[in-house]
Amino acid sequence: PMLNVGGKPILQTIVEKFVSYGFINIIMCVGYKSNIIQDYFGDGSKFGANIEYVLEDKRMGTAGALSLLNETQLPKEPFFVMNGDLLTNVNFESMLNFHIQNNAKATMCVREYDFKVPYGVVNIEKGQIKSIVEKPLHKFFVSAGIYMLDTSCINMIPKNEFYDMPTLFEKMIKNNDNTISFLIREYWLDIGHLSEYERANKDINSIND
Repeated sequence: PMLNVGGKPILQTIVEKFVSYGFINIIMCVGYKSNIIQDYFGDGSKFGANIEYVLEDKRMGTAGALSLLNETQLPKEPFFVMNGDLLTNVNFESMLNFHIQNNAKATMCVREYDFKVPYGVVNIEKGQIKSIVEKPLHKFFVSAGIYMLDTSCINMIPKNEFYDMPTLFEKMIKNNDNTISFLIREYWLDIGHLSEYERANKDINSIND
């Protein structure tokens, strides 16, 4: 989150994007080297935000960290949850409106992911070759690491244990809660590897447009 892209930390770009849409109350769930983040952002005032912190003394997962919110930090209306290593031009206001209009309990941003098999795929039944498909293209929807949750979702998260966001969604799906997807067509990049970091530095101008 604190790697520089375009001369400033990825996390700063995320904060500035939220502020540009008027979402200024931000809680950062921090753990490893948390002092670097806290020293840099402080109370958020120099970025036009109100920033508070939740300190994880062990790995809690994206959803598990929400169980650490204190009484004053608990949101009173639907709220965003976002990973700290993403660059995106998603319209947060549109996402909020979509969540509310669909009366959703939880909304997950998704991206279309294409995977091309680099070989001819052989379909076999009882040892007999039925068909051969040359280098087929498969399309999937994948989680984009951005979510919107109803306040009641926090009550579904166990206290003080690792709990990831897919687990929370699976729990809501079993409960027949209204969980919906919000397709991102805008720029999106998960910076998890060096190649993505290098790409982000090349793409930064499109992020700031």
